[in-house]
Amino acid sequence: MNTSGVIVITGPTATGKSVLGAHLAVALDGEVVSADSMQVYERMDIGTAKPSSEEMFGVPHHMLSIVSPLEDYSVSRYITDAALCIDGILERGKQPILVGGTGLYIDSLLSGRGFSPRGNTELRRELEEGYDRAGGEAMLSLLRGVDPESADRLHANDRKRIVRAFEIYKLSGKTITQHDKETRTLPERYKSLKFALTFSERQTLYRRIDKRVDSMLAAGLADEVRSLLDMGVPQNSTAMQAIGYKEIAGAIKGEHEMGAAVARIKQESRRYAKRQLTWLRRDAGVNWITWEKEPDVEAALHFIITEINHETH
Repeated sequence: MNTSGVIVITGPTATGKSVLGAHLAVALDGEVVSADSMQVYERMDIGTAKPSSEEMFGVPHHMLSIVSPLEDYSVSRYITDAALCIDGILERGKQPILVGGTGLYIDSLLSGRGFSPRGNTELRRELEEGYDRAGGEAMLSLLRGVDPESADRLHANDRKRIVRAFEIYKLSGKTITQHDKETRTLPERYKSLKFALTFSERQTLYRRIDKRVDSMLAAGLADEVRSLLDMGVPQNSTAMQAIGYKEIAGAIKGEHEMGAAVARIKQESRRYAKRQLTWLRRDAGVNWITWEKEPDVEAALHFIITEINHETH
């Protein structure tokens, strides 16, 4: 069964997306494309909850372990790489199934709205150094001179977005506001059918998150983080900002106790789940699948296939 579009399985962390995605791929003769900003990194398997080969059920999975954790991977690179995967799956007559919880990656890929021009590392570093020297207020004031709309939306402390706004302006001669307006007029790249997983009780989700963190630690998360530090991955790198890695790296470096790191991982994971739900609730096109105490994969498959049949007839 091919919808000539993309089926999306998303939702907050620890809701069973990977398992459902693999089952759905088996049912629909599909292939899975990961939409997780941290599963793209090699050697980061435990803390990113990357599906094991057993959990893939023999289904091809794309966008897993494709770059070194020493690299800074971005949403613009993801759009380019994941689109190649989806186009290849469609050409093979298979069903692409996008599975993951990074909402910005999913929405940007489906819409076809790029984050181009592609970033320039040297320029960005110069701008970051300029921000650090002059301060946020001064940089925001300079931005107001070329892009007042963006400047009004940003806070002086938002170093990353202020630097990005300048970077786009210097590379393209267009403000990020103008770039965004132009890309919004583009037609969507892929038609899609979105399904988001959640639990009827928020506390059920939070308990699952806490349990998952304990399982990751038992599986050797601390050793995984230590091996990344040993290979020279900087603590301030993009990869090391992943929840779980950042906190444990701090404990390994003696910045805080391991017990405090674990408590922080659970807290940050719960906060992240809350932000993911907020992001998804803005999208009126999402079909929600609400679990009770445990995921019911069989019922979810039945619901999804019914919806696909409804859409394609």
